[in-house]
Amino acid sequence: MRAVLTRVAGASVSVDGAVCGRIGRGFLILLGVAPGDTPETCRKLADKALGLRIFSDEAGKMNRSLADVGGEVLVVSQFTLYGDCRKGRRPSFTGAAGPDVAVPLYEQFLDECRARGFEPAHGEFGAHMEVESVNDGPVTLILDTDAWV
Repeated sequence: MRAVLTRVAGASVSVDGAVCGRIGRGFLILLGVAPGDTPETCRKLADKALGLRIFSDEAGKMNRSLADVGGEVLVVSQFTLYGDCRKGRRPSFTGAAGPDVAVPLYEQFLDECRARGFEPAHGEFGAHMEVESVNDGPVTLILDTDAWV
């Protein structure tokens, strides 16, 4: 699984012009799923992402977690995180899981957020979405479970 995690002052996602998810201070997580990903992969990614200490403490050091600051989470599915741009000018997306694998793991990731005390705002899997965010810092991290082996 891959996630692009951005620390935000606020973020929202809309489908057909209607906001379906909105948060204040917290994490905007763009989430991609690969064909070989498993429920265990999903748990590990949720643990890592939601436990990151990337909010500033009194000394200005990144030392506080999402829970420490009472932050929120917005999760948006994004298969294009598995886009391969090595050949030609049009990306290939064969590295992304199909809906039969991706939907259950996307839904599990939302459940993993809930299990850790964060009710996730979210987009709509497979829909054309518009995402707005106010990056805080900016702080943006790429988490790729393939690199954790």
